[in-house]
Amino acid sequence: MANLEKYISSGMMNLTDTYAIKILVCYFLKQINRPITPEQLIEIATEDGLINYFIFTEAINQLLEAKTLILEERDGEQYYVLTEMARIGADDFKTMVPRAFREKILTSGLKFFARLKNENDVKISYTEQQKGWSVNVLCTEGGLTLMDLKLYAPDREQAEILGEKIMLNPVDFYGKVLDYALENEEYNPEPIDVE
Repeated sequence: MANLEKYISSGMMNLTDTYAIKILVCYFLKQINRPITPEQLIEIATEDGLINYFIFTEAINQLLEAKTLILEERDGEQYYVLTEMARIGADDFKTMVPRAFREKILTSGLKFFARLKNENDVKISYTEQQKGWSVNVLCTEGGLTLMDLKLYAPDREQAEILGEKIMLNPVDFYGKVLDYALENEEYNPEPIDVE
């Protein structure tokens, strides 16, 4: 297969060939090596327009019919699992899908799982006050409360914007709060010479 990656722009980043999509899905599932629900895989694969939903569904159905991909129940939830044949095929045939597509789906998957972890570890809620709103930020990890913080916003819209910004990268937000607290020093005004 010719190296077409240099000709692929971000606006052209989508696959329409079911065979390539099947290879890409197997490659992705092998690389992430973790349970993934059908809904999660649909969101990752179709989120940025990488794969058309209808073609993706057709490719998944073909993988299931061929028993290359199976649905396995764990704790009452259905998860996709690759068979050993699919794992080998993912390695053998991955170069049939341009590298740009492989990187794009891995990036989408990593973003998805990071967002999922953030939503589980960081809770944002909004409370109306007499004047304005408070944005309540609760950061937890493994049952331990790392931060419980309230921030003021003059109205609901600005409170939601603040919450959305925090959720973009809650780890960095938490780190910056800690950095600021640790670097904070007592205020010592500079004396001004008066003549």
